[in-house]
Amino acid sequence: MADGSPGRTQTLRQALLALLRQGPRTTFDLSRLARLREKDVATHLEHVARSLRHADERLVVTPAVCRGCGFVFRDRRRLTRPSGCPRCRAETVEAPRFHVEPVRRRSTATSGGGGLG
Repeated sequence: MADGSPGRTQTLRQALLALLRQGPRTTFDLSRLARLREKDVATHLEHVARSLRHADERLVVTPAVCRGCGFVFRDRRRLTRPSGCPRCRAETVEAPRFHVEPVRRRSTATSGGGGLG
């Protein structure tokens, strides 16, 4: 399907990948668009991230942020929304966002054309 929701020709993870290529999304956004439970999205995202390691793309995670004090959950490994802020104990935490972007590979060969000869 064009909207990224799972259709007859796409697996669920292919549909999630298509949605992630469109731009940053929360697990709630992905669950609504792909028609699955929000708590299942994190598991699927882990598999998507693993499969992208062998491709020319990567899963980018914009960390969750506390709306109370601005604490950024940079070192968090889990892909789910934190339940509370460790600094101010607020429970109003903005969910992490996910998207897919191309991997920028460093070239090992120098390009010809800028030399002296």
